[in-house]
This record gives sequence, structure tokens and C-alpha cells, in this order.
Amino acid sequence: MLAQDLADQLTGAGCTVVGPVPTVQQALEQADSVALDGAVLDVNLRGERSFPLAEHLARGGVPFIFLTGYDSATVFPDQFRDAQKLTKPVDYKMLIEAVSGFRKGDAASA
Repeated sequence: MLAQDLADQLTGAGCTVVGPVPTVQQALEQADSVALDGAVLDVNLRGERSFPLAEHLARGGVPFIFLTGYDSATVFPDQFRDAQKLTKPVDYKMLIEAVSGFRKGDAASA
């Protein structure tokens, strides 16, 4: 399971992980109930795009990174075309480097 592998890698790197969360609705509920330093968003959550969650996080000033297997030119709405993305299969070293910027304020958010 990719989501659990990602969570395990992040936990192993010293991150506190909330999730994985399988649906956009559940993720929105988590985002409202837990203080987040940042988020790693799969573009596709059970067939639903995670862009509403990204919009919610951006409004709250929470940085995030998209994980995607999609061509960003065809899938991403304009407001997220320049957002930070990592392509699947995920290079865990790159992911850890990217999320380390969350606390430093270096990670891009849309």
C-alpha cells in the first residue's frame, strides 16, 4: 500500500503523521481538527481529486506537496500548476527533503 509506505517513511524520518486518510472529506475533517505543519496530497483519493483539500490548506497557510502520476498540464487547475509536486513512484529521499521545508517555511504552497 503506497499511502502506508509513505507514512512509514515519513515517520522514520521523524515526522508525526496524521493519516493516511483515504477520502477528501475525511482529509478536510482532519485538517480542521489537527494543527498541521504541512501535508502530502495524493492527487487522486479514491477517484476524487484532492484539489478542494489543497484549496482549504492554502487558505489556512498550510504548505503541501502533491504526489502524482498525472501530467500536470492536463490535470492540475491553474492555481496549482506551479505547486510543488513529486511524481510517482515517489523517491523517498526527495519526499523527506521536501517535507523538511514545511517547518522552515521553504515548501511551496499554492
